[in-house]
Amino acid sequence: VRNLKLEHEQEKNKILSEALETLATEHHELEQSLVKGSPPLSIISEEQFYDAVSDSESEKSLSGFETTTAYSLEDSMDSKDTITSSMSEEKVCGSGESLSNGIKKHRTSLPSPMFSRNDFSIWSILRKCIGMELSKITMPVIFNEPLSFLQRLTEYMEHTYLIHKASSLSSTTERMQCVAAFAVSAVASQWERTGKPFNPLLGETYELIRDDLGFRLLSEQVSHHPPISAFYAEGLNNDFVFHGSIYPKLKFWGKSVEAEPKGTMTLELLEHNEAYTWTNPTCCVHNIIVGKLWIEQYGNVEITNHKTGEKCVLSFKPCGLFGKELHKVEGYIQDKSKKKLCALYGKWTECLYSVDPATFEAYKKNDKKNAEEKKSGKQVGNTEEPDEMPLPDSESVYVIPGSILLWKITPRPPNSAQMYNFTSFAMALNELDKEMESVIPKTDCRLRPDIRAMENGEIDLASEEKKRLEEKQRTARKNRSKSEEDWKTRWFHQGPNPYTGTQDWLYSGNYWDRNYFNLPDIY
Repeated sequence: VRNLKLEHEQEKNKILSEALETLATEHHELEQSLVKGSPPLSIISEEQFYDAVSDSESEKSLSGFETTTAYSLEDSMDSKDTITSSMSEEKVCGSGESLSNGIKKHRTSLPSPMFSRNDFSIWSILRKCIGMELSKITMPVIFNEPLSFLQRLTEYMEHTYLIHKASSLSSTTERMQCVAAFAVSAVASQWERTGKPFNPLLGETYELIRDDLGFRLLSEQVSHHPPISAFYAEGLNNDFVFHGSIYPKLKFWGKSVEAEPKGTMTLELLEHNEAYTWTNPTCCVHNIIVGKLWIEQYGNVEITNHKTGEKCVLSFKPCGLFGKELHKVEGYIQDKSKKKLCALYGKWTECLYSVDPATFEAYKKNDKKNAEEKKSGKQVGNTEEPDEMPLPDSESVYVIPGSILLWKITPRPPNSAQMYNFTSFAMALNELDKEMESVIPKTDCRLRPDIRAMENGEIDLASEEKKRLEEKQRTARKNRSKSEEDWKTRWFHQGPNPYTGTQDWLYSGNYWDRNYFNLPDIY
């Protein structure tokens, strides 16, 4: 009887899966016909999607790319003209060596614009992976962006000026406001970044020194299963240390992919002998199967000042019905007896303000009353999660009178849409010049061939290199298990976090001595 039931369930599952695939394909064709202005093809044949799940088939050099990307390249020719002009200006100023006011100038564009993803259905890959741990799935390179996850992590540092500002303030509450603004700003660059960063290889490292922003950072991939990335940043004037480790736990929910960044962030303000810790909110990418991909962040972030006992509890709101709460962040700073000292509100995609708690609560009460009056005049809808990305409220963030602006996002450069929606900061992360090449270790992501090929627009080469590197990593792991040899991390070691007591990855030191020997050959 059980076997019979199981067979029925499997049959039902198969029929539903096929129906969903047909629906996804037809939706995809309709979108294509709208883009191209031509009638949709009959059902697209399976062969046109590149399945990257089975090990043997996994990621053949995507031959046929010439045909599938031909139209998208023509389409982007107009935009390319504008891009090339900015690129040629880039080349004139030499390989990143030009100085502006004595500070190194960084590139403002990638060598090649991104490929159109319109011709690829992510569903053709994911339908075979329902219920699988996503970090183990090999995705075609077309869904990536030309950065390693270690470089993506470094984007936390884009608004380092908020840490310098916190250091300069004498009031603990004002310092906490700046730290909260830094924690919110750290996730802002994820907005519209639907490309997946490359999974770092075990032992891969990344360093970044930004004299203009006053910090230097080092990160290392310290574990492969589960994938854990550790980082350590310090102020060039010895005013702060910021460190942590991230294990992005991915879940596939059918229509969306949720990434829960497990791991603690620790910020130490050395002049004040203070340490703050927090964890990041959950990030969710919607419309994996059909429709336009869009991103939201949700969950509570609790920032603790371990010296004073003050806490800042921020709530990243889930989108909700009609998108009223989309991207909203709000919360309070409270002292150790839980007395509210100040309220914070804004959007993680735009800005953060602080205001007196009483004023904030009066505004919230009034806002709720108005919303209820509006609702009673309308029919109440269903409460399912929205499929299409809700349009944010037209007035964006309403500024409550008496508020102080803590942080405002830097607008993205005009060529961002053709450059994987990168910020100006992200654009310079994979920059490599001759001088840098002679000092960085051979494990640095900038030397990773698949990412470099993708950045240069050589998608076939990127795909081949990615497959080669993954194969090389698998072989190295097998050889280690045969000789019963354990992997040794180079720049970080496991130990308790000095403030929370939880297991963490701590910096071992000596990286900046530039004395690199016995480094693993991972590329």
